[in-house]
Amino acid sequence: MSADNVTISTAFFQGEGAGSTPRPALHSIIIKPIPFVAAKTLIARHHYLHSIPAGTMLSFGIFLSNRLLGALTLGAGPAYAYNLVKDATIDDCLALTRLWLSRELPHNSASKVLGIAVRSLRQNTSVKFLVSYADPSAGHVGIVYQAAGWLYTGLSSAMPLYDLGDGKPRHSRSLAHRLGTHSVKYLRRNNLEVKLINQAAKYRYIKFLDDSWKSRLKVAVLPYPKKEEPHYEND
Repeated sequence: MSADNVTISTAFFQGEGAGSTPRPALHSIIIKPIPFVAAKTLIARHHYLHSIPAGTMLSFGIFLSNRLLGALTLGAGPAYAYNLVKDATIDDCLALTRLWLSRELPHNSASKVLGIAVRSLRQNTSVKFLVSYADPSAGHVGIVYQAAGWLYTGLSSAMPLYDLGDGKPRHSRSLAHRLGTHSVKYLRRNNLEVKLINQAAKYRYIKFLDDSWKSRLKVAVLPYPKKEEPHYEND
């Protein structure tokens, strides 16, 4: 799958006819593919996790007045996320792995960017649904997904991160991509010190690109969580 087929801008999706005029700045945002290394550099510098997970397949830049002011990446995500939907395969699902936007972008840019990305993926790919996660340990409940109309399906199972002694936490997929395995026993038998870092479960959101697939969802759709009322239900 290539990001080159999903270059779009907000102007492409402006409606015709009567109605209020959107703020020019918000509707001058352009989203287009950028090299993976460019997205990785931007995310590493500005995103609170400072990394992009292995399995990232698509990387986009968010531009305003020809300035790169954000990045969005999508990829394989958790190994069995596609099992949330009946009869889905790994090719039917993408995970929104990272989203970072500069504070220089106008208010509501995040939900606008998500909306544009969803429409473009719907039109230019065969992907059926997206998943994304908000990290309550970082104070996130997924407000941007709520504003963009994603479905909230509870908290995912908490998966540990792996530290190889350099203080850098890695996801199991990233570890396996680098070393061929994420088996702690195997790595320790081969004289690699591995420390497990416990994570909090994350708020899980789903967005269907093909609405006919909504009836296949195997988990309940729940009320949106609020910061003052965290919802801690596992799969």
